Amino acid sequence: MIEKLSNKFEAKDDTFKKAQYDMCQAYANGSIGVIVSGLIWLITSFISHQYSPSKAIGTLFFGGMFIFPLSMLLCKSIGLSGTHTKGNPLGNLAMEGTILMMMCLPLALGLSIQQKEWFFQAMLLIIGGRYLTFATIYGKKVYWILGTLLGISALILFKLKVQSLGSLLTGSCIEISFGLFMLISFRRDNKKSQQFY
Repeated sequence: MIEKLSNKFEAKDDTFKKAQYDMCQAYANGSIGVIVSGLIWLITSFISHQYSPSKAIGTLFFGGMFIFPLSMLLCKSIGLSGTHTKGNPLGNLAMEGTILMMMCLPLALGLSIQQKEWFFQAMLLIIGGRYLTFATIYGKKVYWILGTLLGISALILFKLKVQSLGSLLTGSCIEISFGLFMLISFRRDNKKSQQFY
């Protein structure tokens, strides 16, 4: 009985790892999306500096809608599929995480009525929380560090009463740095695996 259960769990574990591998190969461990998100934070910081935090809120809000399509285009431009296999259950988890994040947006917008800066700090918390699920989607523990770092940064920025530009640049630097690190790791791991074939 125990042996049968053990075999069943091993089979499920193997299926789960294949689903994670599929997600990793489609989206370069999710690194492209992290980089694109970081670039949108960077563009938003420019808008905040040149115009106003109010315009920056709109930029980040609407710019966020383009993260996934831009990521898919970039994935394809570097030779990846940019789409996971149909029926991959982890694709559903990614979508559910996106919907949860969107449901949290009204909270961030509500905070911006009190203080514009709080919108960006709230978004760092929300996005950081979403990245924690990426550790399961891609099977990469680095997402625990990324998500935690964004969350802690949001709390520190709030405590220090940092203006919008500081919060935006913090989010941008963290995401672009981690995204590039993960992309380099993905390239390196793929090169190693190809040497064995």
